[in-house]
Amino acid sequence: MDKSDPSIDKDMEMNAEGREPQTKAPKVISVATIKSYSDAPEFIPEEEPASEIIPSTETEPVEVAPAETLSAELAPESKSGEPEAEPTVEIPHLDIPVDIPAVAADSRSFADLGVAPHLLRAIEELGFLHPMPIQEMVIPHLLSKEGDVIGLAQTGTGKTAAFGLPLLQRIRVSDRHPQALIIAPTRELCLQIAGDLADFSKYEENLKILPVYGGSSIESQIRTLQKGVHVIVATPGRLIDLIKRGVVKLADVHTVILDEADEMLNMGFLDDIDEILSHVPENRKMLMFSATMPREIAGIAKKYMREPVEFVAGNRNEGTKNVRHIYYMVKAHDKYLALKRVADNSPDIYGIIFCRTKKETQEIADKLIGDGYNADCLHGDLSQAQRDLAMKKFRDHVTQLLVATDVAARGLDVDDLSHVINFGLPEDVSVYTHRSGRTGRANKTGVSIAIIHSRERSKIRQIEKILGREFEYRKVPTPEHIIEKQLYNLADRLERVEVNESEISKYIPGVRKKLEWLSEEDLLKRVLSLEFNRLLTYYQNMPDIDLDEKDKKEKRDRKGERGEKGEGRGKRGDRKDKDRRKGEDGYERLMVNIGKSAGFFPGNLMELVNKNVAGPKPEIGRIDLMPGYTLFDVRKGDSKRVLDALRHAEFFGDRIHAEVAEEGRDYASIGAGKSRYSGKKGKFAGKEKREGKKKDKGEKKDKKEKKERKPKGDKNEFSKPKYNGNYDIFINK
Repeated sequence: MDKSDPSIDKDMEMNAEGREPQTKAPKVISVATIKSYSDAPEFIPEEEPASEIIPSTETEPVEVAPAETLSAELAPESKSGEPEAEPTVEIPHLDIPVDIPAVAADSRSFADLGVAPHLLRAIEELGFLHPMPIQEMVIPHLLSKEGDVIGLAQTGTGKTAAFGLPLLQRIRVSDRHPQALIIAPTRELCLQIAGDLADFSKYEENLKILPVYGGSSIESQIRTLQKGVHVIVATPGRLIDLIKRGVVKLADVHTVILDEADEMLNMGFLDDIDEILSHVPENRKMLMFSATMPREIAGIAKKYMREPVEFVAGNRNEGTKNVRHIYYMVKAHDKYLALKRVADNSPDIYGIIFCRTKKETQEIADKLIGDGYNADCLHGDLSQAQRDLAMKKFRDHVTQLLVATDVAARGLDVDDLSHVINFGLPEDVSVYTHRSGRTGRANKTGVSIAIIHSRERSKIRQIEKILGREFEYRKVPTPEHIIEKQLYNLADRLERVEVNESEISKYIPGVRKKLEWLSEEDLLKRVLSLEFNRLLTYYQNMPDIDLDEKDKKEKRDRKGERGEKGEGRGKRGDRKDKDRRKGEDGYERLMVNIGKSAGFFPGNLMELVNKNVAGPKPEIGRIDLMPGYTLFDVRKGDSKRVLDALRHAEFFGDRIHAEVAEEGRDYASIGAGKSRYSGKKGKFAGKEKREGKKKDKGEKKDKKEKKERKPKGDKNEFSKPKYNGNYDIFINK
């Protein structure tokens, strides 16, 4: 992830006093296969009334995740009937041997892990019985042993339940003061955790959970804190603000949890964590959960934790095994077209499109909506109410595609994503791991797609090396394939549609009489055309935008062979190709009457077009600069808008003329003589600049030569003024 990404939204930035780092290194660990924990404590059932859940503001209650969002936290029962692979856990060498009875992994339940009955009742009502690997590893340890814990597991594998259930079980409800603190990097994740804990503690009497985050009323949060809470889920900035106001007292906190620790590191919250932990007792219990384990996370563990025990579900920094990794390679200006083809090729797509910046996120979302796709955006420039609405619509499947930045999507916990699309690859490989881990959850399969250009191939290789997974190279779907797939999808929908016989039967006779002149084939054609006229029209003349690696290699080889056969022809061929008047497939070739001799470069052209063209930005293709004019490709649908917009444009006072490039027209010779296109009489714009530059160079050369021809006389010859400062004599002379 780009750490300078403007979409990063810290609530506050505060400098904190440094704390002495912990000098003890983590314990040496070994790998064991968990079967059961004999030392898990027993619990006596209690009365189980409804719990009290505190809203974060007066008008904005705690966002309680629906039951579906917990499918990533708690694995459903196995449908295949086959025994699942036994999970592995890394545990330290202990003086007391661990009793491991032979119990089948898939027969274990949360009751076997020692979860209290009132919590069991809540999670069983959600429909889940068997714990996921990270939960099976961490829950018994947190219930029966002291000491700090590091939990490493992929996004969506149940980390919230792994630390949440033991945390809630250790709360003393009779003491109305903060006993546990959970720190999350984003507001969305803060609300997500608070909602999950509220679901888990449904039958805990008087247990109060408060989410504390920026963008919400601080006065309401202060009033709630003054009444007393047990668990605080907070973002660092708002929590520090409340601490400095003297509202939050952390002297009795016995457990501190850092969730998504790697993301907190990327967002620069290290100083904030220092400040917060300086107000927490030294003998606290510290838990840190993360999806990846970069070196910096190990440094945080050494600084803040004492002899931590590390639990790993799977392998470190490993990608989800249920996810296929695919990449498409296109030209940079064709990435949006490739994105639309990927979406069109998957009619039932339900996915997140990740972009690197807030600006790009908004632009891509606006384009998709304008092109008729069911899309929305999520980034840091939106208000909290807008972000909540966007997430709710996406969770409820009202929105099919969500365009988001990495930080804004952190709290979005959706289990049935079919696709994750990387519109731009992140700089940090761990960010890609987080992205791809959002699909393929709860034993489902998913697809992670990267749309790249040729310069990003090295990033693909780097990600493959770290994840240990190979990417599949795929050609961008062709228009014919997309249309065929959409038609078959329509046929499937027609087969599966529910028919209300009693209600529709009264309309059938009239409709049959209306359409009886149509044959079966004609009726079928009209049904299909009614649905797909837009796609058929759009893809009718669309070119192949795929950059095939093998084809590119063959072209380079053929070009090399031609160079060997004809010496010196390469340069002439290159010049002729630059001066071509026909655009690439799907593009139109335009000419503007200003070139590089006037200081006009591709960046100036892009700025000129984007500044003057109203509405969506046109798609610019290849740009070829000549001394007195410039040729460039524009998507055919955008060429008229570009020509109209540049009609009255100027470049540093020179009037711009643009036209469709004509085959055989000698724009270079026209530029040397009279032209009706010029903003200056008899010349293309920029011609006088070019001549002026030559004149200036000639004058400078003459001055230099005169200076060199001056005799070297006495050094003091010119040291005195000839007229001793007598102005009258000098001016008369």
